[in-house]
Amino acid sequence: MTLTDKQKVADFLDITKDYLGSGYKSEKIEYQFTDDSQVLTESGGKQNKILNTDSIDSFDSSDSIEKIAEEIKLCKKCKLCEKRLNAAPGEGVLNPLVLVIGEGPGEDEDKQGRPFVGKAGQLLDKMLAAIDLSRKTNCFIANVVKCRPPNNRDPHPDETSACANFLQRQIFLLKPKYILAAGRVAAQTLLKTTESIGRLRGTFAEIHAFGVSFPLLVTYHPAAILRNDDLKRPAWEDLKLLKSKLGI
Repeated sequence: MTLTDKQKVADFLDITKDYLGSGYKSEKIEYQFTDDSQVLTESGGKQNKILNTDSIDSFDSSDSIEKIAEEIKLCKKCKLCEKRLNAAPGEGVLNPLVLVIGEGPGEDEDKQGRPFVGKAGQLLDKMLAAIDLSRKTNCFIANVVKCRPPNNRDPHPDETSACANFLQRQIFLLKPKYILAAGRVAAQTLLKTTESIGRLRGTFAEIHAFGVSFPLLVTYHPAAILRNDDLKRPAWEDLKLLKSKLGI
């Protein structure tokens, strides 16, 4: 609930109390409410941000993963469409145990129109297989942006914003048991934060899509692991934590 909504409810209750009590209006009480999107909860000794990723758009009951994919392939909401070969909407199974969300397509993904098919994607598949997960049986793989940023640069805010509704609809329709945010860009975009990935990983946060909450775990992007062997151990710890929650 937003701060404004809470204040409206409190004002109504105060008026009702006055009406049922003395019949006179009491002095207005200044409540110190906070927005639910800023609430912090404790988990495992670290603070998890409960953040709302809902857009102002309402959910269309006729929506489907296939419909979203077709919209993405035709999308021209941002400049990334100008140089793409193929958009990469995502792939995997419906109602997955885990929805993996990365940054955006790279060169191989742009050529094939599929997410995580290059060297980083091959490593991701091995990482998932190590905890009995696969895009063929119990996972869905997607990205924050669906078209390749030039030279694999970080997506710009207007580009992530253009894809936000696509991703939100995918999350809501897929209803994954858990979301795995792979890499800094995915983590910061989904959690609406600028905190480092080192501070974000290691514990579960929660995001929302059309009012439904989903637990999210942050880990390092496979491409970063390929560049830095020191990230292998913490990434494995993240996967073991996810596996312990999945119970598989």
